[in-house]
Amino acid sequence: MQENQTNQTNIQRYEEDEIDLRELFKTLWKNKTMIVAITSFITLLAIAYALMAPKVYEAKAIVKIGEYKLSNSNSNSNSNSNSKVTIANASELTKELEVLYIDLLKNVKDRDAEIKSIGLVKKQKNLFEIVANGKSNEVATKELQKVLSYVQAKHKKLLDDVKELREAQIKELNSKLILIDEKTLPALVKKIKRYKYDINIYETNFKDTQYNIKQIKKNNPTLAALQINQQRYLAEMIMNLKNSLEAYDAKKDDYEFIQIPNLKKNLNSILALMKPYNYNNTAVIGNIMTNDYPIKPKKKLIVVVAFVTGFILSIFLVFFLEFIRGFREDDAPQT
Repeated sequence: MQENQTNQTNIQRYEEDEIDLRELFKTLWKNKTMIVAITSFITLLAIAYALMAPKVYEAKAIVKIGEYKLSNSNSNSNSNSNSKVTIANASELTKELEVLYIDLLKNVKDRDAEIKSIGLVKKQKNLFEIVANGKSNEVATKELQKVLSYVQAKHKKLLDDVKELREAQIKELNSKLILIDEKTLPALVKKIKRYKYDINIYETNFKDTQYNIKQIKKNNPTLAALQINQQRYLAEMIMNLKNSLEAYDAKKDDYEFIQIPNLKKNLNSILALMKPYNYNNTAVIGNIMTNDYPIKPKKKLIVVVAFVTGFILSIFLVFFLEFIRGFREDDAPQT
């Protein structure tokens, strides 16, 4: 018994829903002209807007921050010997450019072009992207190049400072080499020759004194004692002179075999670093990217959205008017 009542209830609800849907479709069909008119009107307005709206073109560039070579690599050296130094921090640079070319120019009216965004490229430490919008590809590209020119001029100054520093190092190394070659080494050679000459003189005197001691040792012991003291003095002088000579020889060898080769090595290394290919200013990777078609207005999207919106709005308006009409009929006095 209970099952029969449940089935009857479900059948009744189904019939009511079916009647409601039929009524809805009847209402829509009855007002189809209004729906078509409203939808068409809104769609035509959207088409007119899409055709009359100003066109916006986009220019885009991926920019690589400049760098310079830090040092020349050695086959036996490792890790940082061949590293390059990036001129600027990408995050700080993009923030500076955003302030200069977006934030400060935000309220400037009647501009033919503007920088839309400046941001980092994901997973890249020395790349960033510039996007410019304008009335044409030409003006958008020109606006983008303003940003690029500012960065390149700033980074060129930094590269020039590095080159000037290295030129000063080259000048200093050349001066040291000239000083060693023209003054230090000749002075050492002169001292070495003089010490060798003095050693020869003292050694000759030492031999003469030794011979005299043998001759007068028996006949004149007092004079022999004086000669012995002189011989000791000569031996001490010879030893001191030889020590000094050895020190000057070592100093000369140090200049010739250590200091001069090291200075020349450093000089050649810096000269190699002065090659133009070791300095790269900030530049666009590839070319500035533009499109033959504007990015705004998106005509197809505008028309589709307007059509859907107009259709939904017209249906809502039909049901709203039907609701008001039904409400008035219910309130009207019955005769």
